[in-house]
Amino acid sequence: MIRLRKPIEYYREKYGTYAYALNKLYLLMEKQHNRGQEGAGVGVIKLHSEPGNEYVFRERALGSGAITEIFSNIMPKFEHDNTDQLPAAEVEALSPFVGEIYMGHLRYSTTGKSGISYVHPFLRRNNWRSRNLMMCGNFNMTNVDEVFRAIVAKGQHPRIYSDTIVLLEQLGYMLDKENHRLYREFRDSLEEPELGVAIENNLDIRRVLRNASPDWDGGFVICGATGSGDMFALRDRNGIRPAFYYIDDEVVVVASERPVIQTVFNVRRAEVCELTPGSALIVTKNGDVSVTDVLGEGENRRCSFERIYFSRGSDADIYRERKALGRALVPDVLRALDGDIDHAVLSFIPNTAEVAFIGLVEGFEEHLNRMKTAGILALNETGNLSEEAVQRILNHRLRVEKVAIKDIKLRTFIAEGASRNDLAAHVYDVTYGCIADGVDSVVAIDDSIVRGTTLKQSIIGMLDRLRPKRIVIVSSSPQVRYPDYYGIDMSRMSEFIAFRAAIALIHDRGMDWLIDEVYQSCLQQAKLPASEQINAVKAIYAPFTDEEISAKMAEMLTPPGTGAEVRIVYQTLEGLHNAVPDCPGDWYFSGDYPTPGGNRLANLSFINYYEGDPDKRSV
Repeated sequence: MIRLRKPIEYYREKYGTYAYALNKLYLLMEKQHNRGQEGAGVGVIKLHSEPGNEYVFRERALGSGAITEIFSNIMPKFEHDNTDQLPAAEVEALSPFVGEIYMGHLRYSTTGKSGISYVHPFLRRNNWRSRNLMMCGNFNMTNVDEVFRAIVAKGQHPRIYSDTIVLLEQLGYMLDKENHRLYREFRDSLEEPELGVAIENNLDIRRVLRNASPDWDGGFVICGATGSGDMFALRDRNGIRPAFYYIDDEVVVVASERPVIQTVFNVRRAEVCELTPGSALIVTKNGDVSVTDVLGEGENRRCSFERIYFSRGSDADIYRERKALGRALVPDVLRALDGDIDHAVLSFIPNTAEVAFIGLVEGFEEHLNRMKTAGILALNETGNLSEEAVQRILNHRLRVEKVAIKDIKLRTFIAEGASRNDLAAHVYDVTYGCIADGVDSVVAIDDSIVRGTTLKQSIIGMLDRLRPKRIVIVSSSPQVRYPDYYGIDMSRMSEFIAFRAAIALIHDRGMDWLIDEVYQSCLQQAKLPASEQINAVKAIYAPFTDEEISAKMAEMLTPPGTGAEVRIVYQTLEGLHNAVPDCPGDWYFSGDYPTPGGNRLANLSFINYYEGDPDKRSV
């Protein structure tokens, strides 16, 4: 979101265009395109429209090219109509997307629902400006059913059953109540239109948020603006979803990631603040800014998967953390190589794993330096120090190659079934000649291995073309064992290769009774209130070590006919927390959900898995 704090002619005079905020919004959205490519939306609110003229505008589009489509529809009005030469009052009247409050959103669906009606921002319309609400957010709610029932019980009739509409209606209901409160306060002393103006000038957005949000269970950053000009961004009490802001005398800016604000507004890192969990940034109609507590700050459960994978790596802290994740893997990768560094070649797949790869390489170089130092000291102690002996030690070098190249962009619609799988196997090509046949091992690091589909259908077979002795696949994150219900698209338990491997081990060891036992336990948990439930699915993993599950994964994901031995190495939870100490939220790895709704939905997910196809629970 962007809120202009000066009259719009100020930006034309200083920056040469009325489109100053639109240009900034475009850059913010493009630089956060990694956060969603299913659709995009832009909204604007004008604070000085005359009655009879629209003051809330919105443009939305679907697909990965949505940002370009939206701004192509908006910007030509400036480029071809000489809009920037007109007086400010004419521009606001004639140009829909010249205003003071801007909102942009990139859709990343975690619900499986699609279509333009699900693209943010959402609007709640009313003839009174102070009752209009535009809203967007980064969130998933785990108790939508409860909230939905609560608003229906008040007499509302939401048009769509989704967490976004439910929150919009709940916020709108509380906004209506705030308008009624102020109406009652001023009706005896003021007449219209002064009464309406007094209501607009005195809206207590903090009160609205405090009344609407206490029952929300989930991870969220909810952003909104009223038609009369109040703006807000509210973050969940555990800080699950990220939010950052920047304030100066010209603008207030809110975004999901710090570096995009730094880059777009050319400001120092220290000037961009993190929104405190449980707090709201509020900008009044008059442009006054405050950051105020709404929900109270809870236990720190900031999402670690944001740091590992989802957020851009250009943030200084995230870059450092991803390198640390790679460095932490060195001991386990060494064991997978049986200590043979001389015949190991390190690489990374895909490009998003490059920073963790740099950390892995640095960790290996530190290990080699320690080995060389110890070797030279040993030569000196035994009296065997010679130039030739020292040279032999120094010749131990780390071998780093780009063994995989993304060769084509697979268009899945052109093929089905076996044909599609054959195409998928050739998405990457390999660099031939960098591996000694049957001698060298290939180490390929990824940022996360969730489902394992790409490994089995493409990467392992592709690496095997190089004829290595061993393929070591490395994940810079721990094993993803549990669904996420807070905004990362990992929702179906049966899709996780870690879960499937644990089920396979249960069958291998004749422990099928455990699956039935966990199912019964989940059923018992489901009878309890969400606040009393525990995650009963943890029992599925309890009999096995991480190494046993990784070994089973390697067995399951190795395609038939593979010549190389395949081993899989995952980050440990300890390694994750050491590398990312300030974002301890790890429920997808540990099963320790940050809110009661997480445990409830995890148990329900296992029930659905068990009941969906009991005869194929080993799949």
